[in-house]
Formats: sequence, structure tokens, C-alpha cells
Amino acid sequence: MVVSVLGRAYAGAKSLLALIGLATLGGLFLVPLAGEGMKALPVPFGEAILEPATVAAGSMEPHIDTALEREQRLLTEFIAKRYRVSDAAVASYVAAAYRAGEQYSVDPLLILAVMAVESRYNPVAESTLGAKGLMQIMPKYHLEKVMDRGGAEALLEPEVNIEIGTQILREYQRRFRDTETALQMYAGAFDEPTSQYAAKVFAERARLEFLRQKAKKPQSA
Repeated sequence: MVVSVLGRAYAGAKSLLALIGLATLGGLFLVPLAGEGMKALPVPFGEAILEPATVAAGSMEPHIDTALEREQRLLTEFIAKRYRVSDAAVASYVAAAYRAGEQYSVDPLLILAVMAVESRYNPVAESTLGAKGLMQIMPKYHLEKVMDRGGAEALLEPEVNIEIGTQILREYQRRFRDTETALQMYAGAFDEPTSQYAAKVFAERARLEFLRQKAKKPQSA
């Protein structure tokens, strides 16, 4: 019985000494790392522990709108709010009007004003007489232009409608050498003595012109 107890005590003492020995050895390895021992480690390892990685951020220059970008943005915001159309849709109509205006030498604000009066910026508008799209084009009166671009149904595509409408408007301006008369002809109201249609378009264009002039003013810092 006494031998058994002594044996267990001896085994426990050996285990305790073994643990103390391991702890001591671990300390011998770890302590130098805080001093000169760290210098013996490979450079990447030392850097990874002591110095956090830094990422050099490039200079981020804020985008500054050009006068044309400001102009189109102000027009988009105004039209979207006034006619309750999504900003994204109106932005595409404005951009298309500027492209068509440049291509056919027509003031893009006049194109946008015609859209406002004709369809209130509804790209799928169709009248009882058969006029279609944003600029309410009558396919039967402009068959050649329409067929060249895919037929009557293509007039419900904003880009196509704006391009054809602008082309028609430009032809009338050249023929009559007068924008008011050209607008009355566009509306099929050539003989209407008060030119009410043209007056509506000019009034809408005047609103847009105010925004154009605002966009041209120098921007405050």
C-alpha cells in the first residue's frame, strides 16, 4: 500500500518537472523575439509583426461638370420634375435631342420643347390620327424616313423618333426659312392664323433657355 502511494507521488513529481522544463524552454525562445532575437528573423516576418501594411491611396480628383454636362443635367432635372418622368428616361431623351440637334443643325431645346407639347415626354404616346411617339410623327406622311428606320413601330423607340422628328423639323425650317411657320407645318396647322401651336413650343423653349443660361454661369467654389 505504501509502495503504491509513493509510486503515484513519484510519477506526479516527474510530470510537474516536465511541465516546468517546457515552460522554461518556451520562455528562452520567446523572450529574444522582443529584443535582438527579432533581428535574426527574416525581414518580411519581422515587418509583418511590427509594422502594419500601409496602402498608398492615389489622389482622388473630384469630377467637375463641363458647361454642357451642367446644362443637360439641369434640363433633365427640370423636365423630370415638371412632367413626372423618371430622371433616367429624361436623361436619355435630352442626350438624344442634343445628338440629333447637332446632326441636323436644329436647336436641341426646340426639339425638347416639341416633345413636351406633343407627348409630354411619353415615348409610347399614340394619337387617334396615328401619330406616334415622343414627337408624334405621322408615319403615312413620312413613309420613306420611317421605312428606312424599321417601319412605323420603330417610332416608339425614343432614339428613332427623335431623329426622324428632328429631320422633319429641319426640312420645314429650310423650306419656309422661318421657325414659327415650320412648327405650324409640323403640327399640321399651317393655315391656323394665330399660330397657337408655335406659341406653345416657344413658351416651353423659353423655360429651357433659362436653364441653359443658368448652366453657363461660372460655378462658385
